[in-house]
Amino acid sequence: MAFRISGLSPEPFRRLFGLRDDELASLGVKRYVADKPQAFPCRVEMRDAAPGETVLLLNHVCQPADTPYRASHAIFVREGAAAAYDRVDDVPAVMRARLLSLRAFDASGMMLDADIVEGAAVEPLIARLLANAEVSYIHAHYAKRGCYSGRIDRA
Repeated sequence: MAFRISGLSPEPFRRLFGLRDDELASLGVKRYVADKPQAFPCRVEMRDAAPGETVLLLNHVCQPADTPYRASHAIFVREGAAAAYDRVDDVPAVMRARLLSLRAFDASGMMLDADIVEGAAVEPLIARLLANAEVSYIHAHYAKRGCYSGRIDRA
């Protein structure tokens, strides 16, 4: 079954790019300079920031549905990220390299199923979850820290 993985739109974050650290702090946002590879995964571009690039750490409502599963958590966004990742049947390296928690939701935002998988072997789990006709979409989270990674839909 074909699937689409998408990152977040950069639009809500653009107003933060270039703000001074004290301005960011007043909004609950912290700027970091990536100091090692594979440590600062951008949720817009679905790639790890390279050492020397700046990222913003902020709280993001990843599950806005008015259900018990409404959720928010910390995410990184690369400062200056311009385009959301959006690909069919292509798992980005940022997901492949991590343990993932996949959470399948119905159209009203109720969780129907969930499981964990090494990112290198995620396709069979995506297929299993999407085989359920009641599943409307899947959220991928980085299992160790619980942070939202990206959205998976039928293509």
